[in-house]
Amino acid sequence: MSKTARVYKIEMLIRNRGHVSFQALKEELAVSDATLKRDLDYLRDQLGAPIEYDRFHNGYGFGAEYRGQKHELPGLWFSERELYSLLMAHQMLSELDSEGVISRHLAPLLERIHLLLASGEADAKALLKRIKIISPAKRPVPVQFFEMVGEALLKRRRLHLRYLTRGRATVSERDVSPQRLVHYRNTWYLDAWCHSREKILRFALDAIETATTLDAKAKEIPLKQVQAEMDGGFGIFAGEKRQWATLVFQEKAAQWVSREEWHPEQQGVWLSDGSYELKLPFVHETEIVMDILRHGNQVKAIAPASLVAEVAKALSEAAAQY
Repeated sequence: MSKTARVYKIEMLIRNRGHVSFQALKEELAVSDATLKRDLDYLRDQLGAPIEYDRFHNGYGFGAEYRGQKHELPGLWFSERELYSLLMAHQMLSELDSEGVISRHLAPLLERIHLLLASGEADAKALLKRIKIISPAKRPVPVQFFEMVGEALLKRRRLHLRYLTRGRATVSERDVSPQRLVHYRNTWYLDAWCHSREKILRFALDAIETATTLDAKAKEIPLKQVQAEMDGGFGIFAGEKRQWATLVFQEKAAQWVSREEWHPEQQGVWLSDGSYELKLPFVHETEIVMDILRHGNQVKAIAPASLVAEVAKALSEAAAQY
């Protein structure tokens, strides 16, 4: 029985029976005297359980001020394995972090997990050292913008943005109503209703130059509408007008691509020569071309003609540099 399970059972036995002797607890838990003493100390000193020894009853029970009241040990519905999983999840979130914003707000949770693990804390720290997450080409988001966007999203307030559109190298100012945050390929984006363009647009948080929270309430857009307009394409490019790409991967690359999800609606099939055909929707060639190019000569774009032309053009221009 894990330590978490033991302290939960001690608390449950006392709650159900009123008072439980040291010997009875030891037999129920099948532990040594020393282990039981450590568990009782941990319950009292670390978790704040109001457990006291009563000489009259020759057993452990809740103190007089707690009798008749229901006492719960917060957080003990997690097993040790689940707590270790939470630690790993925290580690992964920290790698997605924008200059420590998420980690700082999750710090109390992390401390609580370490407290619940107690004697296993050394193992917990060792576990975190053995988790490495590689995030190439990460684009950090300034802390103040990440927190401001998150607060506006939660409190349903509009934002005024000074925003750099990199593709056109232009800076514009606009009011937006935040709808949701999106994390994609190591950076954060905001899906928001743009009051200037009167449509839902996607903004890269690292391209925000200045931001101000407005008093005006955010325009509410049904989440289903946001998903329908923003999630249909490939990658970060959104739009309603979709095309279907057909790609054929040679046997070497097919071993990996056949196990990858490029898009939730993709369709894949093995061909008789050992190659793999992948069909998926997209709304703009830019990002899908980048993913095609990373497979080099192991992939060929088959359709549509516009995509084939874009891939051929990119390959030709790249080859001309050599």
